[in-house]
Amino acid sequence: MSQITVRLDQLRKYNVPGPRYTSYPPATHFTEAPSIPKPQASSPLSLYFHLPFCSSQCLYCGCTNIVTGDQGKSAIYLGYLEREIKMRAQYIAEGSDVVQIQLGGGTPTFLLPEEIEQLGKMIRTNFPMASTIEAGVEIDPRGLTPEKVRALRKAGFNRASLGVQDTNADVQKTIARIQPLEKVAEANQWLRDSGMESINFDLIYGLPGQTVESFSQTIDDVLMLSPDRFAVYSYAHIPWIKPFQKSFEEQLPDVETKLQLLQLAIEKLTGAGYVYIGMDHFAKPDDAMSAALFNGTLQRNFQGYSTLKGVDLHGMGMSSISHVDGRYLQNKKELEAYYADLDAGRLPLLRGYVMTAEDQIRYGAIMHIMCNLYIDYAQASEQLDLDFAEYFKADIASLDDLEADGLVRRETGGLHVTPLGRLFVRIIAMRFDPAIQSGQPKGRYSQTV
Repeated sequence: MSQITVRLDQLRKYNVPGPRYTSYPPATHFTEAPSIPKPQASSPLSLYFHLPFCSSQCLYCGCTNIVTGDQGKSAIYLGYLEREIKMRAQYIAEGSDVVQIQLGGGTPTFLLPEEIEQLGKMIRTNFPMASTIEAGVEIDPRGLTPEKVRALRKAGFNRASLGVQDTNADVQKTIARIQPLEKVAEANQWLRDSGMESINFDLIYGLPGQTVESFSQTIDDVLMLSPDRFAVYSYAHIPWIKPFQKSFEEQLPDVETKLQLLQLAIEKLTGAGYVYIGMDHFAKPDDAMSAALFNGTLQRNFQGYSTLKGVDLHGMGMSSISHVDGRYLQNKKELEAYYADLDAGRLPLLRGYVMTAEDQIRYGAIMHIMCNLYIDYAQASEQLDLDFAEYFKADIASLDDLEADGLVRRETGGLHVTPLGRLFVRIIAMRFDPAIQSGQPKGRYSQTV
């Protein structure tokens, strides 16, 4: 696999705010929650379960979580989650089977081993299962035990994502996540020995105290453990939402250093043979995510990149988001409000959005760019029932500068995202987003790189 080289001047130029396009329109467009119709046609199902509890607060984290030392809270939560599962199961069309399951949080492995098995049974009792399922779970290595690994496998989970973030002791101390490399290696080995089919490591660049030298060592450290995938995320500094992040503001790398950290990650991981999927994801050539990229089945949703497209996403648990039949739905973000709605026999919906016909067309174009990294105009015209090149004539014409910088290649029959363009794929997608191009985007967005 050839190594990708990216220039710092390009990183500077395209380091602007923009949506991550885990949905279109982005979640900043959500308003009041619409009703949930029961789809008439069957569809493959992807299920997401938000398990919010953590035993301690990591200071870099922007997730919706609840920090507690009370282990009993997870049992209460599972009881309410089962109520929601039973209610949601009524909105599944006949003939629809689950092909994908994901546990996120929070820390899903906060649950006790018997609770992990209980959750697996709840899911399989209430939803029809396909013969082959991708079932993934986010894991904090610090709280993992062999018993929890066995429970995950017994519950049917076959993919794991380990939160590594950084291996430098000083960085770990600053972000309140002391996690020796030996603990990561131990967790990785338990998962390998259990038969997990794919293991992902999460890293974060831009953390307080990180330097080019320290992050280079972090990447060398984790490469020795040879995970199947990497997700290398940009640290999002949001002290207006997470005030505890103010504690290390003066220790954050400057913009130039942060861009160098990203440049380093891309070049070292692609140099080690990983396929650059796009944005912040990398995978070994024989991993299912690389296969999905090459065969055109990659999809993007609120968990990032996914290997299966054309699925209805049902999110359950507080703050989770669903995408079903052209509608986005988000659950309430506060635990007591989530519980109160379920006590009243209501789905705990907070907000959402019903896609228009124009949204559906734009969604199709943007997902082609984000996931397929090309648009075949004839194929897209057939899928969207329009003349793609004519409909998006102005958008395609706006790509002159991106083509000059080597991010895209335009041909008579289609548009291709180059290997370099994978890094800036959000920038390319933004050219097809009228809200961005009009200069009137809704909400605040993270930097694109």
